[in-house]
Amino acid sequence: MEKRKLGKSDLFITKMGLGCMSLGTDSANAEKIIKTALDEGVNYFDTADLYDYGVNEEIVGETLRAVRDQVIVATKVGNRWTDKKDGWDWDPSKKHIKEAVKNSLRRLRTDYIDLYQLHGGTIEDPIDETIEAFEELKSEGLVRHYGISSIRPNVIREYATRSSIVSVMMQYSLLDRRPEEVMPLLTKNEISIVSRGSVAKGLLSDKMLGVKENQWEGKEYLDYSSNDIKELIESIQAKLLDDKRSLNELAFQFNLSHKAVAAVVVGASTVEQVKDNVRAVNSPALSKEELALLELLTKESRYSAHR
Repeated sequence: MEKRKLGKSDLFITKMGLGCMSLGTDSANAEKIIKTALDEGVNYFDTADLYDYGVNEEIVGETLRAVRDQVIVATKVGNRWTDKKDGWDWDPSKKHIKEAVKNSLRRLRTDYIDLYQLHGGTIEDPIDETIEAFEELKSEGLVRHYGISSIRPNVIREYATRSSIVSVMMQYSLLDRRPEEVMPLLTKNEISIVSRGSVAKGLLSDKMLGVKENQWEGKEYLDYSSNDIKELIESIQAKLLDDKRSLNELAFQFNLSHKAVAAVVVGASTVEQVKDNVRAVNSPALSKEELALLELLTKESRYSAHR
């Protein structure tokens, strides 16, 4: 699988990363999924200390232990489970970040994290303190590079100009083109987008091609009504899909066609899903005509908040 440079870092990640959040806590099944991704050429694995109260990191770390030097492990920090584990609090403080990294390293069974990401962020955060924490972790050798996971333009602008982040994880798809607003800024600062949500909760997957007339109700997404999505899928099917192209492929290739996007992070709960996703990601890139038509059929959008 093709590898792309992540921002201005020395990390080269496969254009598909395995999003580990949906692996579940059945370690045997999760191990099969991770090993299938490895067999398919994936080298980028994304987890977080929040997922399954840390169990996700433990499973990822144990499964990748034998190939640790061949893979890129990304995890996240910033959320703290309450004592009762019935919710979490946001904590971007230096104290928490420097304590949390030790726990993530232990669970991941490694002595360094390739990409450590702030798991959110607001403009009210102590941003200088947060940046200082990540920079210290880099200088200590515990973290190779760091990034943020945020969709907020005001937060992204602050980190793009004040820190040495190499990536921003953002929700991005044909149904959510809001990240395009910040692409010029990120490209200028040599910061890559790692996108999530490429198939928009399944609305851009092949299963939608068989939806019947009376089954569209309740399938809204952001500023798209159920009828909007129905009409869009029908237009794409009529104008772009054939025996050689699937809707899944178009969804992934749309993201990957943008220079600012280094990789799509895709979740999977079965081995078959991993293989299907890999096939879609490895399909031919969009032609200029296909890309132009998809941009014409879908809505340009902007964030109304977090300006």
